[in-house]
Amino acid sequence: MPFANCDGINTRYEITGSGPPLLLFSPGGFNATLEQWSALGIYKKIQPLDWLSQHFTCIAFDRRECGQSGGRVERVTFAHFVRQAVALLDHLKIEKAPLMGGCMGCSPVAAFAVMHPERVKSMVLWWPVGGPKYRMSSHMRMAQHLAFVQAEGIQGVVDLVRESGKPFNADPRGGPWASVIKSDPEFAKSYAAMDVEDYKLVVQGMARTMFDRDTAPGAEPEDMMRLKIPALIVPGNDAFHATSAARYLQECLPNSDYWDMPVDGQTTEASSAKVLEFLKR
Repeated sequence: MPFANCDGINTRYEITGSGPPLLLFSPGGFNATLEQWSALGIYKKIQPLDWLSQHFTCIAFDRRECGQSGGRVERVTFAHFVRQAVALLDHLKIEKAPLMGGCMGCSPVAAFAVMHPERVKSMVLWWPVGGPKYRMSSHMRMAQHLAFVQAEGIQGVVDLVRESGKPFNADPRGGPWASVIKSDPEFAKSYAAMDVEDYKLVVQGMARTMFDRDTAPGAEPEDMMRLKIPALIVPGNDAFHATSAARYLQECLPNSDYWDMPVDGQTTEASSAKVLEFLKR
């Protein structure tokens, strides 16, 4: 698969299908790889790339710090995810495109629309993350990583990841850069040499600012309320994808279409019809 340097991040991406471009922000939390569109939860059930690629040139990528994409130790925000995506569009010489996000991928889609509305034709927000249980779980994962760092040091994190090979979502002890440690020996070496106290401040700041609300994170409500971009919102209904988070986005986005369909009714046939009808407007 091809790679591109996007905001200084080596970014793995894949292009499938033909037609107008469609940029896909992968689901999967801190394991947001392009494979998740066919392997994870609801997406495994409905296989969106199978039918989207019949109508669009689908551009999927490993988000930074995920899969085979690179990373950089800094207080990562959703704006950093946007910069990676913008650079990927620039690399592919695409000026404007619809965006589709799944799960935690919905948050950078909303942030992208706020930061670069002129480059967004429309957006599909599928099962946006959010809700009090999601915030609590996210903070707990960061705390588990920090506790491991406190006990074992940063070299202990590197040793753990090399032994288990698990991403952050599978083993919180490995932290947000686990996938990069696994895939990039040079990154692992520089990571292990970091000052532990400075590193802990980076992680603490990242946890506080990325997961700062009991609803959908990513963009401020006042900024979303000013957007004119059409949005389709598909609600989830579990501890990580609270229906209240989807309703919040409906309230904030003035040109939104909320698909009030229970999860059991989000079949391949129904989902493809709804999403394709929206994207072709």
